Amino acid sequence: MDTAEFKTAALEAEFETGEREPTIEKAQSGVLKRLIRMSFGFFVFVLGIIMLPLPGPGMLVVALGLLILSRDVRWADRLLNKLRDKTPGVPAEGEPWPKLTIALSIIAAVVFTSLSIAYYTSR
Repeated sequence: MDTAEFKTAALEAEFETGEREPTIEKAQSGVLKRLIRMSFGFFVFVLGIIMLPLPGPGMLVVALGLLILSRDVRWADRLLNKLRDKTPGVPAEGEPWPKLTIALSIIAAVVFTSLSIAYYTSR
């Protein structure tokens, strides 16, 4: 598949799956945003998988990567929903998280990551 065919296929897919863009320029912009978001989400997801055996918030980073990917990739959305179902205390989809839970989670992630870094750099 050459570059022109790829661009045409990407634009057709964007017109079918994206918001209804009125112009080709907006559709091209949508394709670019989607590719950047998917690349970043995949990077965060892989980083989280690498972090799983290490001390720190590996599972949290995996969930963040899945959350970013879930806007554009169906398998990530399914995996994120399975992760939500298996995690106790997670609100149902569409329900907001309590603000205290969010604040404590962020504080715990920062504290434990800092402690892990301090421990391994002091050796």
